[in-house]
Amino acid sequence: MATNPASVGGRTSVRVVVIGDPGTGKSSLIVSVATETFPENVPHVMPPTRLPADYYPDRVPVTIIDTSSSPENKTKLISECQMADAIVLTYACDRPSTLDRLSTYWLPELRRLEIKVPVIVVGCKLDLRDEQQMSLEQVMSPIMQQFREIETCIECSALRQIQVPEVFYYAEKAVLHPTAPLFDQETQSLKPRCVRALKRIFILCDHDGDGALSDAELNEFQVKCFNSPLQPSEIVGVKKVVQEKMPEGVNEHGLTLTGFLFLHALFIEKGRLETTWTVLRKFGYDNDIKLRDDLLPLTFKRAPDQSVELTNEAVEFLKGIFFMFDIDKDGDLRPAELDDLFSTAPESPWSEAPYKDAAEKNVLGGLSLEGFLSQWALMTLLDPAGSLANLIYIGYPGDAASAFHITRKRRLDRKRQQSQRNVIQCFVFGPKNAGKSALLNAFIGRTFPEKYTPTTSERFAANIVELPGGIKKTLVMREVPEDEVKRVLSNKESLAACDIAVFVHDRVVSLRNVDHQIRCGSLPLRVFKGITRPDPDHFGYYDSDENSWRKAKDLLVQVAGHGENTGFEVPCLIVSAKDDLDPYPLAIQDLTRVSQEMGIETPIPISIKLRDLNNVFHRIVTAARHPHLSIPETEAGRNRKHYRRLVNRSLMFVSVGAAVAVVGLAAYRVYAARKNTST
Repeated sequence: MATNPASVGGRTSVRVVVIGDPGTGKSSLIVSVATETFPENVPHVMPPTRLPADYYPDRVPVTIIDTSSSPENKTKLISECQMADAIVLTYACDRPSTLDRLSTYWLPELRRLEIKVPVIVVGCKLDLRDEQQMSLEQVMSPIMQQFREIETCIECSALRQIQVPEVFYYAEKAVLHPTAPLFDQETQSLKPRCVRALKRIFILCDHDGDGALSDAELNEFQVKCFNSPLQPSEIVGVKKVVQEKMPEGVNEHGLTLTGFLFLHALFIEKGRLETTWTVLRKFGYDNDIKLRDDLLPLTFKRAPDQSVELTNEAVEFLKGIFFMFDIDKDGDLRPAELDDLFSTAPESPWSEAPYKDAAEKNVLGGLSLEGFLSQWALMTLLDPAGSLANLIYIGYPGDAASAFHITRKRRLDRKRQQSQRNVIQCFVFGPKNAGKSALLNAFIGRTFPEKYTPTTSERFAANIVELPGGIKKTLVMREVPEDEVKRVLSNKESLAACDIAVFVHDRVVSLRNVDHQIRCGSLPLRVFKGITRPDPDHFGYYDSDENSWRKAKDLLVQVAGHGENTGFEVPCLIVSAKDDLDPYPLAIQDLTRVSQEMGIETPIPISIKLRDLNNVFHRIVTAARHPHLSIPETEAGRNRKHYRRLVNRSLMFVSVGAAVAVVGLAAYRVYAARKNTST
C-alpha cells in the first residue's frame, strides 16, 4: 500500500550525491545497487541513476548522482552537493590514505561550502579489508565526534553484494527520518522541541486525563499511528521494559509521560527513528516539528484596514486555560506556570520581541488574566496564523474558524461613525526623549525610569481599558521611533492598521549646565508641583528648546498628509508630556493653535513621573471608537477639498447650462414644427 507523502515529510523524491577520492568505488557501488551485479567495465562517472519507489519501504524514489573528484570537475561537484538531500562519502577499505582524507579534506570542505545535509560515510571494497585493521566503530568513532553531520557509517562490498542496498537505504532514511530535529548527539537526549511535541501527543491520547496511557489508550494510539493493534502480551512487554529502566515511567494507571518519552528515546538510540517520525507525522508535524501548514486552514484574507480578533468562544477557552494553569490560585501566571502552559508548543511564543514585556506583570513577573488576554489579542493582531497555531498547540478544541473574526473595514466604521472593534491599535509618534516609552511603560504599570534609554526599534504595549458602563477594550500601543517614521510612511498602506495616532512632545525647555549650577549653589530654585527644581524665571540658564514641539507638529502634519494622500485618515491626539516640569509657553500656544486649525482636540497634558495621566488612555480609546472625529486636516488637504468643491460647482453650472440649452433646442424644434404645419 502506498504511503501518504505527509507520513514521510511530504517528500516525493530523494536526491543522493556520491563523492569521494578517485578509485574508492563510487561508480561500482551505484551500478551494483541498480543492477544487483558487480560490473566488469564501469564508466568513469555514471549518469544519474534512479531507484524506483518500491525499492525501499518508504516508497519514495531515490535519484543517485555520481561525481568526479578531478580538479577540472570541481565546480560541477560543488553544484551537485549544493542540490543534494544527502551525501554518500566513500573511502576504500584497502587504502587507509582515503580514510584519512575524510577528516583532512572532504568533511572540512563540505563545512566550508556550508553543505548542511546528512552525510553517510561508506567504506567500499570490504572484501579487500585487512583483517588486522581496526573495526569500523574504532576507526569512525573519533571522526563522528568531530563531525556531527555524519548520520551513520557502513562498510560494503559491491563485488560480494554485501550491504550495498543498505547504503542508500540509510541515505534515504536520513532524509525522510532525520536525527537532528529529534535527538541531541552530544547530550544523548531528546531535543526540547521533540519533547514538547510528544507531550502534546501524549495529552491528546490521554482521554481520561489521569496522566497515564491505559492499555486501551495505548492500543488506540498504536492503531492510529501504525494501523495495527497491540497484543496484550506486547503491552505487558512494553511496560516491563520501561519499568526496568525507569520505574516512574509506569504507574497503576498505565504508561506515564516520562515512560512515553523514554520509549521514544530508546527507539532513536536503537536507530528506529522512523517510529518516532511516524508518530509525529500522524499528529500533523513536519520536519521542523511544527504543525503542517495544511492543518492551519485559515488564510485570514482581509483588506488593509481590517484586522483579526479573537471570538468570545476563543476568549472563554483562554480564560479556562489561565485558571487551569494558575496552580497556586493567586490570580497570576508565574513564569514557571506560563512555561508549563506553552510546554506543548514548539517554544513559548512570548519569550522574544514584540511580545516580551508587552503586557503588565507583577513584581514576580506574574501575568494577570487581563495581561494574559492582552498578549493573545496582540499576537492575534500582529500574527493571526501564529495565534491560531498556538491555540491548537495548547489544546483549543473548536474549529479554527470559530476562534477568529475579521473586523469591519475602518472606512465603513468612519461612515457609520462608530467602531465595533474590541482591539484598538494606537501608533505613538514623537521626537526622541519626548516621553513615548514612558507613556507605554505607564500603560502597563511600570515605574518611571530616571535614566533615559532611546528606543531603536518598534515596541508594543497592550492592556485592557475599562470605559464607563463596564465596556472593556484592548488597547495596543505601538511606539514608532523618530528614525523609523520615514520608513513607516514610505508604505502606502502603513496607516491602514492604525486606529488612532498619538503625538507626544516634551513641554519643557532644556537646561544648560543645570547640574553644575545647582552644585555651585548659584542657580535659584523653586518648588513646582512638589518637586524642587531650577527657577524657570531665571532665563539666563535656559535654552529655548523648540525642537520637541516643532518636531511633534511636523510629524502630525506628515502623518495627516499621508492619510489624506492614501485615503487612510486616522483620528489624532496630541499628548504634552512631563507636565510635572515647567512648560515652554510658546509651545503650548502654538500646538493649541495648530490643533484648532487642524480640527482636533487641544493637547492633553500628562505627568508620568507624578502618575497624573489625565485619563489619557480612556481618551485614546474613546477617540478611536468614533473614527469620524479628531481627524486632522492639513492646509494641502483643505486646498484639495476647496478645489474639488470649485470643480464640482463648475460641473454643476455646466450641467445646468447644458440642460437649459437642450430644453431650449427642444422648444425651438416644437415651435418650428408647428409653424411648418400651419403654413
